[in-house]
Amino acid sequence: MADAAPRLKGILEQLIGTPLPVRVRAWDGSQAGPPDTPTLVVRNRRALRHLLWKPGELGLARAWVAGDLAVEGDLYTALDRLSGLIWERDEETRTLTRSLRDPGFRSAVRGLLALAGSPLPPAPPPEEARRPRRGLHTRHSDRRAISHHYDVGNDFYELVLGPSMVYSCAYWPAPPPRGTLEQAQHDKLELVARKLALEPGRRLLDVGCGWGSMAVHAARDHGVGVVGVTLSQEQAAYARKRVADEGLTDRIEIRVQDYRDVTDGPYDAISSIGMAEHVGSRRYLEYATALHRLLKPGGRLLNHQIARRPQRDETTYRVDDFIDAYVFPDGELAPLGSTVTLLERAGFEVRDVESIREHYALTLRGWVANLESGWSRAVALTGPGRARVWQLYMAASALAFERNRIGVNQVLAVRTPESGACALPLRSRTWN
Repeated sequence: MADAAPRLKGILEQLIGTPLPVRVRAWDGSQAGPPDTPTLVVRNRRALRHLLWKPGELGLARAWVAGDLAVEGDLYTALDRLSGLIWERDEETRTLTRSLRDPGFRSAVRGLLALAGSPLPPAPPPEEARRPRRGLHTRHSDRRAISHHYDVGNDFYELVLGPSMVYSCAYWPAPPPRGTLEQAQHDKLELVARKLALEPGRRLLDVGCGWGSMAVHAARDHGVGVVGVTLSQEQAAYARKRVADEGLTDRIEIRVQDYRDVTDGPYDAISSIGMAEHVGSRRYLEYATALHRLLKPGGRLLNHQIARRPQRDETTYRVDDFIDAYVFPDGELAPLGSTVTLLERAGFEVRDVESIREHYALTLRGWVANLESGWSRAVALTGPGRARVWQLYMAASALAFERNRIGVNQVLAVRTPESGACALPLRSRTWN
């Protein structure tokens, strides 16, 4: 008799203490749960063993990446319904570690063990970054973390990001279909250029320059000289070819270099777009101080950075298990207030903060659409596990931005000279 799905549904509801908000289909073809909802497809018993050996988010992520778990129906709806059970519960509930003195909990665990079969733990998918979290944010560990995320293959990034090759939040004039991803990325680069007051004869340092999009835009459209630095060999090779194809080798230099090793300042402006998330809290003041040192008096920094919501007790913050293991090893998010404080401690005057949270949700949905429309090619380029990592990461992140669990901000800061004259207009914003 095919009854795995009803049994699994009952066990999961016993563990989480609430009705399961999606339908379940098990490996034996049985189904259970509310109709007209996305279906969580448990393809084999190994998915349960992933969850038993790593309860909570990491176990679910391993099952997803390995292909043992899937969703039929709208992925965003499924993740939205499950988010309250996975990401928004308190630590005790979210990791399914209720006291073993609870008879109902013990009964549910025994049922899950019986349904899972073999007691041996399944191996983590090969896409998982396995390394200790000690010695974080040294030059060596940062190079390794950047390589894990960015050296996936430029062809894959072209498929996901589109022709702009910009891997950060776009700036949308209007939601799709009125606005396109390509136009929104151009508008974001232009917004950064305007905030930095780029003009011919000035010198820009682009920290974490990616595939060279900001560097090319600044040199081609604003006539500045640019130095772009990245830790990714693949990014640098792509950016250098792009610079050569644009005929801009006399204006742009792309280096494989740590920002801490840049010594050829001062610069008129610095752009740091989607890079500071890799710096880490223990190194952030060093990062801000290094950029302050590289600017000439009156020079501007545009720091474009994802932020998390502050916690009542900041000592309890921990890096998201799935993101840390599969997407951004060693990455950390900080509250906006902490970022502004550290920039000020480094000597900057913060002049403008613009939240563009909703824009990132639109951007991520655009990337997911690109990935899903080119799924076969993505799998051929990186393998099915890596493609599933990116699908889950981007879809879940889009929902996180939409629900205000995380945000993204552009912080404009100035190395204001002793005279106090920073050359910014009296009014730098026009409100609609």
